[in-house]
Amino acid sequence: MLWGRCAEVEGLFMDSPPLPREILTLHGCPRESQLVQAVADSNEPVRLLGDGMLSIEPVYPSNDGPAGFWDLEDTVVLAQWPTSGDPGRVDIVVGTGVREDDFWGGKRLPSSSRFDLWFPSIQGDSPSASCRSVDGLFTPRPQRPTPPVHLIGCEPAAPLLALLRRPLPRKGDPITLWRLDHHGRTMTSYRLDLDIVEARPSVLGGALIDVSLTDPGDDRPTLAARPVWEIWSDGVPTLLNQWAQFDAQGRSEWLDLTRVGPYVPEGLAGGTYHLDGQHVTDRNGLLLALGEALLGPGANYGRDLDSVADYLGGGLSVVPPFTLLWHHADIARHALAGHVLHHLGGRSYFEETVNLLREKGVTVVLQ
Repeated sequence: MLWGRCAEVEGLFMDSPPLPREILTLHGCPRESQLVQAVADSNEPVRLLGDGMLSIEPVYPSNDGPAGFWDLEDTVVLAQWPTSGDPGRVDIVVGTGVREDDFWGGKRLPSSSRFDLWFPSIQGDSPSASCRSVDGLFTPRPQRPTPPVHLIGCEPAAPLLALLRRPLPRKGDPITLWRLDHHGRTMTSYRLDLDIVEARPSVLGGALIDVSLTDPGDDRPTLAARPVWEIWSDGVPTLLNQWAQFDAQGRSEWLDLTRVGPYVPEGLAGGTYHLDGQHVTDRNGLLLALGEALLGPGANYGRDLDSVADYLGGGLSVVPPFTLLWHHADIARHALAGHVLHHLGGRSYFEETVNLLREKGVTVVLQ
């Protein structure tokens, strides 16, 4: 349902402030779990786990359903020791920022439950560990207000006009804000909560209006997205390496915009492709360079190694056998040497990418 069209949006881009630091104790993590092995293999006094997620899942035969999910931000391991009375398990103390995403049942735990943790830095699709309990999780956390968003120069459709006619503005249904480029092509979209605090004649004049939304939610593009969007506003990029000027966060925003084409005929195989590796200094740079090498500017060949494997398996993509000449490969080899994938035998992100391509039938030539 179309609510309206607006010329511009002010206040959409926002870097969320870091979450307050908290201490959690993960009790009874199995020694064979990827989390415990990664912590044990680390030579650093503090093991950096990065961002992750924690969930509570019911254990069969309980049918209570999942109790909740939490995001864990910038997680570090502070201490570890054997679980009392169970030498096959380990207790791990972490420092982290905690964001409660969703919760069912008023903080009522399932009658039988486990605590699953995912950390992309050390694992693949399966949980990094399934622990018995977590101390410090159920702590009151005040809601943090988010800055308002102002929709400028809106031409309202019937649903928005109906909402504006209410005597007192009140919280409405979530809406989706679709960002279009200068050619009318959809670039990306974001969900906003339609809580109107003010509607007024637009500063752009005519019959247009400006609408302010209070507490629109935190699903917002970062400040790093603004200059990326400016480039994409002219249409899908046609030049190689335009993403190279941005840092890791800007490259992540660029990668987000490559979700809509361009694609190649299904199952295109054979040929030789050139990967320009001179700007591959992080994971996002590797994925962007790979996408441009195989599908051209503005395309992606997967947002992580799992989706790269899917592309290699078929669909609207280049599929093996083909040859990939990776120019300046040592730049990625050195830049990604510290990003170790413990669940894949301790290989670096660069090594696993090359290994994945070769396993799927790609002839990779490192130059």
